[in-house]
Amino acid sequence: MKNPIKIYFASDAHLGMHPADKSIERERILVTWLDEIQRDASEIYLLGDMLDYWFEYRKVVPRGFTRFLGKIAEITDKGIPVHYFTGNHDVWVFDYLPKEIGVQVHREPVVKNINGRKFYLAHGDGLGQTEKGYAFLKKIFTSKILQWLYARIHPNCATSFAHTWSKNSRYAKGISVEFKGDDKEELLIFTRDLLKKEHFDFLIFGHRHIPLEYSLDNGKSKLFLLGDWIVNNTYAVFDGENVYLKRYQGD
Repeated sequence: MKNPIKIYFASDAHLGMHPADKSIERERILVTWLDEIQRDASEIYLLGDMLDYWFEYRKVVPRGFTRFLGKIAEITDKGIPVHYFTGNHDVWVFDYLPKEIGVQVHREPVVKNINGRKFYLAHGDGLGQTEKGYAFLKKIFTSKILQWLYARIHPNCATSFAHTWSKNSRYAKGISVEFKGDDKEELLIFTRDLLKKEHFDFLIFGHRHIPLEYSLDNGKSKLFLLGDWIVNNTYAVFDGENVYLKRYQGD
């Protein structure tokens, strides 16, 4: 008899985001959740922006995130696969996290069949039509030449600059975001177009910081936006048959 399937999905913890004390509190909550789900998890998918900023120099990595990285290492050491998707904030994950904590890094959307269900998994950045400007910016961020040039900047200066940019960007948009509507939500539009070409049972994204379950194609497909761990503490779980969106309450 096969062990029951229990697969977890989470995104957008933005660990390291200003203010620091809130980030540490958020990290403790997230680590407690990870500690609980490892008891029955078959796999764990972290769909991007778990870290608010990350850049690996050849001999230097950002300080912090000790509890989070240590818990992930503990989980992978037990043989539980952890999939780490790069988002728009942690796009500069290179080889340190795979080698040090054992995650499987994904830089593009993943299509996967699990227990007879077809999944489309992605962070979600750059997929909507209105995000074409960001798609161009992502090409800049992933340029090997520009990454090499950025690595020439002293880590103290580069990290301070990145944190300032992230803080200004996040607070300009607002910590809480709202659903734009059926005809304006980029990932919903993208999903509808994708389903015209290929069937998926479940499509799961991060990026938008909105916890949302949305039925499509007369209920044959479901879109899930995972929310975040800044305001909502939400995640999804697949039990082998269906996906459920849940909120972590902790103790």
